[in-house]
Parts: sequence; structure tokens; C-alpha cells
Amino acid sequence: MKRIIWISTLASLALLAACGKEEAAPATDTSVSTTEPSADAVAEAVEDTATETESTVVVEESAAEVEPAAESIVLALAEDDAATRTWKFKEGTHFTRLVPTQPTVGGADKIEVAEIFMYSCPHCYDLEAHINKWSETISPNVRFVRIPAVFNQAAQLHAQLYYTEVFLAKTGALKDENAFRDMVFEEFHRKGNRLTSQAAIQRVFARAGVSEEDFNRTWNSFEVNQAMRVAADLARRYNVTSVPMVIVNGKYRTDTASAGGYPKLMEVIDELTAREGLR
Repeated sequence: MKRIIWISTLASLALLAACGKEEAAPATDTSVSTTEPSADAVAEAVEDTATETESTVVVEESAAEVEPAAESIVLALAEDDAATRTWKFKEGTHFTRLVPTQPTVGGADKIEVAEIFMYSCPHCYDLEAHINKWSETISPNVRFVRIPAVFNQAAQLHAQLYYTEVFLAKTGALKDENAFRDMVFEEFHRKGNRLTSQAAIQRVFARAGVSEEDFNRTWNSFEVNQAMRVAADLARRYNVTSVPMVIVNGKYRTDTASAGGYPKLMEVIDELTAREGLR
């Protein structure tokens, strides 16, 4: 009778060890042995059963899910922090939102700040020193670009001037683009040279050390014409009706009047780029 009870106990232990496995255990032999097991055999069977039970606990599915659950909590907290941040400037007062968000000149790898300007605009001339100083300290994840407005024939000529300047600087034919841009502003606003013809514009490039050949090749190039088409399209998408105007990441539009002056405009731009950085 003692042997029958002992055999039943061993069979029950074996079945318990298999319950925690992912796959069903194969059928076991339930035949009864007539030999009583030794004390060592009993200890070994109990130890094996405990080991298998412990292994089953280690691979519990709930244990593998602890880390992702903690990560979800961290992400939720970050989102809450962005949503509850207090901003200094208000939508509808200091800036407006473009709906839907519009394309930008560059890719989505950076937050783009675009200044819409005209060489003939006195306010753009006044803004130049402020925005140049600001652009020297921007974060690496911010890209600053200029887009010339094309309101009329004279503005179109100056837009062509600007992109000729940009591509000549890229090829190295124009050594200092910033100094050249200052020269153009000075030529128009201080010297009264309205730059109303290709010949007048070419003479300004010549003073900056650009050969007539380099100028003519770039002035009529595909790159300049394509850039002008993109500028005209973006100005339409951004609903540009006056300059200077600043567009942040194709989403926000602001200007000096809305911001409250040139220094305040730089602050508005910084806050809008910070908003975009939290997306």
C-alpha cells in the first residue's frame, strides 16, 4: 500500500512541472513499478521538480513586460510637460497659425525659419542687422533661409539678383555673401541705385569680384529660375501680403508689427521654434 501511495505522489509532481510550459506535455506512462525508490531517488525527484517550477516562473510573460510599461509612463509624463508649459506670446496676437501647415524650402530634418524680404523694402533693411545677429546663435536643429518676395516686375528682378548671389556664393565665385547683401541694401537705400536692369545689377557683382562670364551663366541658369518658382509658390502658400515676414516651419507666421518691434520679433521666433522642438 505504501508503494502505491508513493508512486501516485511522483506522478502528481511530474504533472505539476509540465503545466507551466508553453506546449502540452506528451502522454506519460502510468504503469506501476513494484520496486520502492531509494531515499536518494526521492530527493533527486523533488529537486528536479523544484528546478523546473523555478524555470517556469522566470519566463513568465508579465516579467518581460515590465520595462515597456515603465517606458510608456515616461513618454506620457513628457507629453504632459509640453502641454502644460506657459508661453509668453499668444496666437492671434503675436503670430498666426497657417492651416494647413505648408511646405518649407528644406527638409524635415530641421526647424526652418524663413524670412520673406525684398531688397527695396526699408523695413527689411532695418531688420537685417537684427536677424543677422540672431542667426549667428541659432540651435543646430534650426535652419534659417531667406525667400525673396515677388510682388511686381522690379521685385522679380531683385529676386533673380538674390538667387544669383546665392548660387555664385555656393560655387565660390562670390567670396562673401553677407557683405554682398549689405552692399546691395546700401546701393538701393543709401546711394539711390534702384537696380532696375540686368546691366546695373551686373556692375554691382563686378565690384564684388564676380566675372561677367560667371554672372551671365548663373543669372540665366536653371537653378536660379527654379528657385524663383519655388519662392513664388511659397509666398502664395504663406499668404504673404507684406514684408518683412517670418514663417516658422511652414506653420507659424509673424512680423515686426505683430511682435512689437525688431527685438521682440526675435523673441517670438525663438518661442515658436521651441514649440516646434517639443512636437
